Amino acid sequence: MDRNSVILVTGAAGFIGSCVVGYLNRKGYHNIIIVDEFDDENKKPNYEDKKIIARVDRNELFDWLNDHPMKIDLVFHLGARTDTTEFDYAILEKLNVDFSKKIWKYCTEKNIPLVYASSAATYGDGELGYKDDHELPYKLNPLNPYGKSKNEFDKWAIGKSQEPTAGSRKLAPPFWAGLKFFNVYGPNEYHKGRMASVIFHSFNQIKSSGKVKLFRSHKSGYKDGEQLRDFVYVKDVVDICYWLMNEKPASGLYNLGTGKARTFKDLVTAIFKSLGKEPVIEFIDTPLDIRDKYQYFTEADMNKLRNAGYKEDFYSLEEGVETYAKNFLIDKKYY
Repeated sequence: MDRNSVILVTGAAGFIGSCVVGYLNRKGYHNIIIVDEFDDENKKPNYEDKKIIARVDRNELFDWLNDHPMKIDLVFHLGARTDTTEFDYAILEKLNVDFSKKIWKYCTEKNIPLVYASSAATYGDGELGYKDDHELPYKLNPLNPYGKSKNEFDKWAIGKSQEPTAGSRKLAPPFWAGLKFFNVYGPNEYHKGRMASVIFHSFNQIKSSGKVKLFRSHKSGYKDGEQLRDFVYVKDVVDICYWLMNEKPASGLYNLGTGKARTFKDLVTAIFKSLGKEPVIEFIDTPLDIRDKYQYFTEADMNKLRNAGYKEDFYSLEEGVETYAKNFLIDKKYY
């Protein structure tokens, strides 16, 4: 897409959204409309230095679009309520399902390509695998309301894209991709509190106490610290977002991980190494409010994205952690 293209990014004050805007700026894109709720001062450094043409409150978005008619070339819908400990489904349904439907319908009506954020939380405990085909969402049983909200929208989007249309009426954007983010980590997550990555929390624990606390295993077959996750560095995430924006392969759901699960012990060891320290790990019980909803293994099946033409290598866990720690965390820098 040409550098004069107008791109709208929701969730632009948040972690992944602000990194996408930063990446676009670095690529020469400045005609960016950022959308979010901008009342959290802790998020301000994520967007205050970005080159944009408008900042729009999420609750006013559609009125603003009606009042400012312009050709938008692509929408990154990355805004969501991402709290996996939020158990009021009505809140998640409003923000993650209903608002996403409005975005989808707007993009369909205006013929705008759409890339939106789904989540690996849709896969539940992983008993049905981690394949991003279009039959699986109808069989999945997410472990928490957040995962359920993301899966409900995925199912709705698939249904709309497959629904037969009358005449020239369209029910889907000209191109769409729902990205099932696995465990993303990297700069600009400083505001996330409990929901920030384990890398972020571990780094701060090492700074304050010289050791890291990890959840004890409460499941047979897994030793303490050997729960497995597909950890993906945010730089790989924004690379793929940019690739999708320009290449527009077949529409659909796409996993976004590295395809290689690693243990929390591996992760913590990499953080200690990046700081030149020997690992000191203490194991604590997994909190009761999330214990029965805790994933012990996630690993993205990346064949679909690879077959669509994405060829770049991913950061290894060690490379990503070292880059994040040394270039951002130590001096609390933003992307």
